[in-house]
Amino acid sequence: MTDIIFRTGEATVLAKEGQYTDAMPEVLIGSVDGPVGHGFAAMLGQTVGHTRMFVVRDLNQLVRPATMMTTKVTIHNAAYVELLGGVVQGATGDAILDCVIEGVLPKDQTDKICIIITIWLDPRCPADPNLDKADLYRTNYEATKLAIRRAMTGEPTIDELIANRKTIKHYALDGVVEY
Repeated sequence: MTDIIFRTGEATVLAKEGQYTDAMPEVLIGSVDGPVGHGFAAMLGQTVGHTRMFVVRDLNQLVRPATMMTTKVTIHNAAYVELLGGVVQGATGDAILDCVIEGVLPKDQTDKICIIITIWLDPRCPADPNLDKADLYRTNYEATKLAIRRAMTGEPTIDELIANRKTIKHYALDGVVEY
């Protein structure tokens, strides 16, 4: 495999009906001695409301390639942190390891590359008495695997984006812009 310097990917996996468990990770994958590695190292400090943490599958199980995760939403309470550092982190770690097992991420480069991942965890999840943690796991696991695969394969390609320019639009543009 060629050098992995700067690869990006994202994915969205929707929640089952009645849940706020949509997952929308964005990943940046690259060499530890390149721009991604420098960004990774710079993330070791904390910023208020946006906790940064290594992805671990469980106690003493730091995932490889080393991965730093942070949220897209400002954290306001311990219940949010518990879901983020529990179910979401576990799903993310399992997905990364499975990407290595399945050959999406090269096993022989796991100590030469690192990943930065931003996580969407809907702020309504911690307060939802009917939260389905299995669905929260499913969406984050599936979306993380898909985002990593897309990063490693360069999807969508520029040709796909050009071909879909007038047929696919952001959902927030419904009624705003017509193609």
